[in-house]
This record gives sequence, structure tokens and C-alpha cells, in this order.
Amino acid sequence: MRVVLVDMPWSSIDMPSLALGILRRRVLDVFPDADVRVVHANLDYVDWLVDRTGFTSEEYEFCANSYFSGLSEWIFSAALNDRPRWQVPEFTARLAGRVPAGMTDRARELHELAPLFVRETAERIVAAAPDVVGFTTTFAQNAATLAAARVVKELDPRVLTVFGGANCDGPQGAALHRNFPYVDVVVRGEGEAAFPQLLAATLGGIRDEAALAGIAGLCWRTSHGECVVNPMDAAPLPPGALVPPDFGDYFERHARSAAGSWVEPRLVLESSRGCWWGAKHHCTFCGLNGSFMEFRSKEAGRFVEELLALVERHRILDIWITDNIMDMAYLGSVAPRLAESGYDLRIGYEIKSNLRRDQLEVLHAAGITHVQPGIENLSSRVLRLMDKGVTACQNVRLLRDAEAIGTEVSWNYLYGFPGELDDDYHDVVNQLPALHHLMPPAGATRVKVERFSPYFDRPELGFGEPRPAAHYRYIYDLPEAELADLVYIFDSPRRGITDACLDRLRPAIANWADDYPRCRLTHWDLGEHIVLVDTRPGFDWHLLDVVDPIEVSVFRLLDTPHSPAALLRKVAARHDGVTEAWIGELLARWRALGVVFAEGGQVVQVAPTGADREVARRGEPLVGAPMVVPAVVPVATSVVAERADER
Repeated sequence: MRVVLVDMPWSSIDMPSLALGILRRRVLDVFPDADVRVVHANLDYVDWLVDRTGFTSEEYEFCANSYFSGLSEWIFSAALNDRPRWQVPEFTARLAGRVPAGMTDRARELHELAPLFVRETAERIVAAAPDVVGFTTTFAQNAATLAAARVVKELDPRVLTVFGGANCDGPQGAALHRNFPYVDVVVRGEGEAAFPQLLAATLGGIRDEAALAGIAGLCWRTSHGECVVNPMDAAPLPPGALVPPDFGDYFERHARSAAGSWVEPRLVLESSRGCWWGAKHHCTFCGLNGSFMEFRSKEAGRFVEELLALVERHRILDIWITDNIMDMAYLGSVAPRLAESGYDLRIGYEIKSNLRRDQLEVLHAAGITHVQPGIENLSSRVLRLMDKGVTACQNVRLLRDAEAIGTEVSWNYLYGFPGELDDDYHDVVNQLPALHHLMPPAGATRVKVERFSPYFDRPELGFGEPRPAAHYRYIYDLPEAELADLVYIFDSPRRGITDACLDRLRPAIANWADDYPRCRLTHWDLGEHIVLVDTRPGFDWHLLDVVDPIEVSVFRLLDTPHSPAALLRKVAARHDGVTEAWIGELLARWRALGVVFAEGGQVVQVAPTGADREVARRGEPLVGAPMVVPAVVPVATSVVAERADER
């Protein structure tokens, strides 16, 4: 048996396909004598374009990240529909004002070239004389993958074409199968069991229709051409059935590709599937996990062995874990094992944003130095509309603590939720300059309605009945009713904040990103007093000495979010004479200095702990030595700020 697995554009070019790595491993486990090859057509596409057009890494990144505008898939729409210059005037007119003019011209050029690339790729696949060609399709891969399958089937009708991946889940898979006759079989859901069963049922070119009818989730055709959609499994695979990937020669191929000079390759692995938070509180905008939300994680020792085996085999230390959320038990099981591995690992993980500093430090010691915590917004009320289960001050605390220990944070600022108000943003925007020393969001993005999300399934939450995003009509030659089952992104009425509020939010986020590289705010707790050093351009002080014992106590308590009432209760239990008015005046003063962030009835201090080298750079003694702050003379107010114009 010869199986060819194909990864088409626009998948990531810095890591192999985890799905195909897993399928390769499963096929070889079940059929040890099978010839299983992986065509890394995403890397082939990079080289093909570089040779012909001088394509750059920035252009690839732009196209690959244009999923929500439809540009990435439209590039392959002529190849998909077998019609040159498909919807060129219409779609390029739609792009006007949405993308740089130069990228519109480049997209038109790539659109005209795509059919040739697809045909050459299909010819190479068919030349391997496969019995089965399996395509993975996720997000922006659909048009390119369908186009390749069409030509493969045209060149060799006897080949069995099989689709799987996130774009095939639930009704999407059934719609894909019935609308594209050159797709013989669609595997919906998890493929580890279904794909080997499919191979067994079609072994030697003989179709066992009774066996095909028994494979959960499968979409297939009878000998009479009738489409059959098998029911999906009611339960997901148990964690013991989740196998590690076999990436074959991917990294050797990457090294030979132009992509190898653009990006360093990473390993990719999973330790769990599903989402333990989503199983209890499904975030209203999230469409991930599709048919199976139930959380399942691998046994800790087994996962560490799998990870280290891949590191040793491929000699790569950068790793991305695809989990939607980390198993919290891994803090006490996986993390210590990784910390003791002896490897300088650099691991990325998705986590919940309410992790404490001590938990982040455990992860950092294990090499988990890049996190995607799902911060999403800095308004507690908007976070409640999302059902995130965290507050804005908890989000800021995570940003502060991650900055302190050197953990990189990736996040987006989402807006446009039903029920949100301008008032949820105004005070937050006013305080953003106080956060310019913390990792900024990648941008401010209007929330989209995604299939499988509560916003999609429950119109009463505020978006109404969804309709397929408008850009899909420029990609697929299908009626609206079929697109409604096929696609992942949906258009909806604009909700949430006004344009006037958005006109404040967007530049505020952009200014944050611009300022971050040159901003620092740090503090040193020296026992009897606390010193803060500031370089943020939004504030005109650079050194602050907190010397009053009561204020020192308040600052330490604000390491975690507190309400003013809770602060008063705790401080009054330790010090005499503390009143509600005194606490209010102190917090107002610190807020004006950008020392605290206040939102949703809570307050948290925003200054990461400093490093000795920063003290030394200013000429002060190191932590632990007798501390004299030459620019500051404590006075009755107990807090003195050295102004920038006095330096």
C-alpha cells in the first residue's frame, strides 16, 4: 500500500503538520509495510514562488495571516474552480482600503500563478503512484487543498482522495463531500482510528462497503455514487489513544527550503485535546474543539518521554504545544521533569490568564517561556460577557509577572461583543499608558462569529442568525445554503462599542506597541522601603521611593488584585489610623503616577520586580547592600517622585 499525505498552503512554514505526523505514525503502526510519504507542499510553494517572483517572507506571512479577509484562499480560487482570473475585479475591489495596494497587486499575480503550481504539485503526487492521497485542511488551506485534489483525481481517477482536519468537522465535512465529487472520502473528527480503518476497508482497491458504513464520522460514496454520512462518535478518543507524531524528513526538507532562511523550525506536539475550562464555561466567541470539547490529557511521564524523544531525534529545542489549555496538574508533574531534562527548551503553551507568579516561574524553569493566555480584553465586564472566568486586574497581573520573569506573552485585544458599552473602554484606555512597559497585544480586533462557538449556536446571545462571511462568495462557486454548512467564519451585525470609542482604542493599542521596546517600570522591595524606576514616556517621573510603612504594606498587598475595601480591612488590621479616605487618596495618587491599574472594583500594582543590573546601571547599590537613593530625599509625604525635568 502506498499512501501520500499532503500539506498544502497556507499552513505554517516553521513547523511540520502535527495531523499528518500523527497519521503517518498510525498508518505505520497498523500497516508496517506501507509506503507512507508526506508532501510538504507549503514549503514547495515557498520555493516555487521565490524562484519565479522573488516572493519574501513578509509577503508569505501577510498572505498566511489574511484568513479573515479571504485573501489567502482567494489566491487559489481560480485553481479550485478551474476558471482563470476567477472573480479578479470583484475581489480586488473588495480589498481596496483593506490591504496595502502592493499586496493587492501581489495577490493578483499569485492568483494567476496558482493553477500552475497546483497542477505541478498534483503531477508530482500522481507520479508516486499512490493508492490513497490524504489531504489535511485547516483554516486557510481549504481552497488550495480542494484544487490539488481536483487535479489529482483528473490525472488518476483510480486514486482514493481523502480529506481530514478541522475544516472537515461536523457539517463542514458533509458539505465538503457532497459539493466536491473529486473528494472520495471525508474523515470527520479524530482520524487516528478512522483513517487506518478506511485503509483496511479499501485495501487492494477493493471497497468493503459494510466496513465503510461502520467507520464513525466517515463521509463516503456507494458504488452507485450515493453520498453516505456516517454518524460521528459520541465520545472522543481517550488520552491513551493519542499517539506521538512521526515527522519523517520534514526538518531536512525545511533546511533545503527558502523557508529555512526565513524562520527557524520548531517541533510541534500535543499533550491534551479539548478544553477543561470550555467544558464548564464555553467562551462565547470560541469555535475551537468543534465536536469534542471534553478535556483529555496524556499521562505526564509519557508526554515528557514523547517530547524529549522528538528533541533528541531532530535536535530542535523550540517546541509549540497545540493544546487549547494546559492541564493544571502538569505544573506538578510535567514541569519538574522538563526542568530536570538538561535541555535548554523553549516551549510555547496556551494557559489560563489567572496563573500566579509562582506558577509562571515553575513553567519558566521548565522551558515554557512563551504563553498564549487568552487575555482578550482589560474590562472585567466585557470579560464576563465572554465567560472568560478572569478579571481585568488578573490579566494585568499576569502581564506584569510574565515581564518580571522573562516570559513572552501573545494576545489580542478583542472588541465588538454584544452588550459591551463605551464605558467599558474609556477608563481602560485612559490607563493604558501605565501598561506600556508590559507586553502589548498584537492588535485590536473585532470579534468574529465562528462555527461551533456559543455566538454561532445561540443567536439569542446577541449576534442573531449568522450568515457566511461575504468573502467566501469570491472563493467558492456555491449557493449560500451550501456555504452555510461549509465555512467557518460568519458575518453578523456590528455590536458593542461605537466608532468614536474605537477611534480611541485602536491608536491607544498602537501607541502601546510602539512604546513597549523602550519602556520600563520596575520595583525593588528593600525591606523598609520600596524603590520604583520608570522610563515610560507617559509619565514625568523616573524614581519613586515608598518609605511610609503603611504604604509599603499597601504596595505589597497589591501584588494581587484587591478591592479598596479589602485593602482597608487588611491594612487596618496591621496599622492604626488607616481610614477609607486615606486608602482612596493613596490609590488615586498612585494611579496618577501609573503605579497601579484600577478596574472593575479592583486594583493591582503594575511594576514588575527589578533586576540588580538595572539598579547598577543607575549608579545605585545592588539589592542587599545598604540602600541610599541619591536623587530622593524622603519628606513628610513619604513618597517622592524625581521629575524628568530635574534629571
